[in-house]
Amino acid sequence: MEALRRQSGRWMQVLLLVVFFLAIAHAQKRYSASGLVLSVDRSQQTMLVSCQEIRGFMDAMVMSFAVPDVKSLDALSRGALIDFTLVVSKDRSYAEGIRVRGYDSAEREPSKARRLQGLEEALRGPTQRLAVGQTVPNFTLTDQQRRVIHFRQFAGKVVALNFVYTRCALPEYCYRSSNNFGVLQKQFQERLGRDLVLLTVTFDPVHDQPETLRNYARTWQADPENWRFLTGRAPDVQRVCDLFGVNFVPDEGLFVHSLHTAIIGRDGKLVANLEGNEFTAKQFSDLLKTVLDPAN
Repeated sequence: MEALRRQSGRWMQVLLLVVFFLAIAHAQKRYSASGLVLSVDRSQQTMLVSCQEIRGFMDAMVMSFAVPDVKSLDALSRGALIDFTLVVSKDRSYAEGIRVRGYDSAEREPSKARRLQGLEEALRGPTQRLAVGQTVPNFTLTDQQRRVIHFRQFAGKVVALNFVYTRCALPEYCYRSSNNFGVLQKQFQERLGRDLVLLTVTFDPVHDQPETLRNYARTWQADPENWRFLTGRAPDVQRVCDLFGVNFVPDEGLFVHSLHTAIIGRDGKLVANLEGNEFTAKQFSDLLKTVLDPAN
């Protein structure tokens, strides 16, 4: 009889634990979320994210999230695209299960791009890509007005930089990247030239001469004083592409290429280098704001 009572007691304890954990699970709600990292504060165990809409919970917005697992912040940097789970209870919310979203950087068939890129690197040798925090060295190219442009002339200003070629036929690649800058031009109109400069570099300098770039720029009514479309000698263009990790290989008259969009701070140091095309114009704008107006 005593053994039966002890066994009944153990079952009662198990039942109570099950009820307890079910109550916790019921009180918490979990949402799948994704966004662009704007900043990381390891001391406060938080991350600031330009978050996409979470259906049934919140609209797309910039939000700071608590991250109890501080080690998960180690892999994050400004400009990283992430997926995570947002846990919301009655008195707190936090992010868990943070995963940095990888990007297959080929415009066309990924396997073909990797083979061509590997061959190109074997022929040219290893390149030196800038890391975040490193100073961007001076380079000299020519803009759509045939003016010689030195990167150093933008010292003291924030620079947003992307890479395209005007014959790119797919709307979700070079056109989207240029369109994102078109959005920036409208949004930051009052700060362009004074505090912010947009630079678009072609990696097809043989075809994309200044006249071609000038015609391409008209699509976005680009102000040539504040949004420079740059070309130059092939070795000079290659050097700039190498600095930011832009890979491009001729293929059947077009290019297999990667996509990179960078932000350089007023001190000339690389702040972020975003790979791919999965971020929105709003997310990039949110990131740019944190560089233009850093928190005190």
